[in-house]
Amino acid sequence: MSDGRFFEDFTLGEEIIHATPRSLTDGDAGLYQALYGGRHLLTSSRPHAVACGYHDRPLDDWLVFHIIFGKSVPDISRHAIANLGYAEGQFHQPAYAGDTLSARSQVIGLRENSNGKSGIVMVRTTGFNQRDEIVLHYVRWVMVRKNDLERAAPTPVMPQLADNVAAQDLLLPAADFSDWDCQASGSDRLFDNYAIGDRLQHGGGTTLEEAEHMMATRLYQNTAQVHFDAHAQSQTKFGKRLIYGGHIISHARAMSFNGLPNAIGVAALNGGTHAAPAFAGDTIYGWSEIIDKASFDARPDIGALRLRQWVSKNTDSTAQPGYLADGTRDPSVILELDCWVWMPRRES
Repeated sequence: MSDGRFFEDFTLGEEIIHATPRSLTDGDAGLYQALYGGRHLLTSSRPHAVACGYHDRPLDDWLVFHIIFGKSVPDISRHAIANLGYAEGQFHQPAYAGDTLSARSQVIGLRENSNGKSGIVMVRTTGFNQRDEIVLHYVRWVMVRKNDLERAAPTPVMPQLADNVAAQDLLLPAADFSDWDCQASGSDRLFDNYAIGDRLQHGGGTTLEEAEHMMATRLYQNTAQVHFDAHAQSQTKFGKRLIYGGHIISHARAMSFNGLPNAIGVAALNGGTHAAPAFAGDTIYGWSEIIDKASFDARPDIGALRLRQWVSKNTDSTAQPGYLADGTRDPSVILELDCWVWMPRRES
């Protein structure tokens, strides 16, 4: 039985098929909603999702992401020191209760750190449903411990990644949003009501709880020891278990209902940085900036907003920019996330 890979166990170009496929249910969707309190219409109301052309209420995009991510953890990041970033992520099609998701990853980059005790592993992970259709794909890079410190370092290879998923490459949803129910969603603020440069504060703070984090991490079958083993973590510089970074991403999405209530779902993950760790007892705050917009000639019912989403801890810095005057990131920031979201629009 494998206890997870260390840095020296990875080979450039290899494909790793992750165990085990996971069948998702309405119970998973209900638990996810209980953990984060998300209120966006499509993932809350089956009749409204069906009215738009979905055959059922779709599962939250980040729930699907976390399930696929969790599949990869035992093989990629069980011995991680930190998950460092994401890029080139796209959601291909919705997943529903009853779907079975599986994942596989290809190692596309390796670089040993100068201390010789760890290295960076970059993978491209793809998630599939039971029909072997792609549900999503993304790139992530993670710092992984070495076990055999005498093992020679591999030739460093780190591919150049795109700064963002281009708007013309976004995969338009098959549903029709021309009759979007603004009364049910709670707001008539749609695509054309937002402008590049808008800054949206998402309301009050949320205090992270140990029990909720552990329940969420188990829901995703994420086995990274930094989240589970309090005894081992007591010997590290942090002295306690780290909150899974995806837990913060899901809180950011739920918080964003205040300001972006009609954001249908996530189209693409352009990039993300877990700038600092979070722990049980921390209180987090979220805000978003509109950094780009895209409309589509063939789809007058929908547009896309590119967001830079921020989460800070223990300081409500939502009134401040994410970066300070000297160009450094605000030290209270724990997440900087760049993504495209879908937004209904009205035909003019």
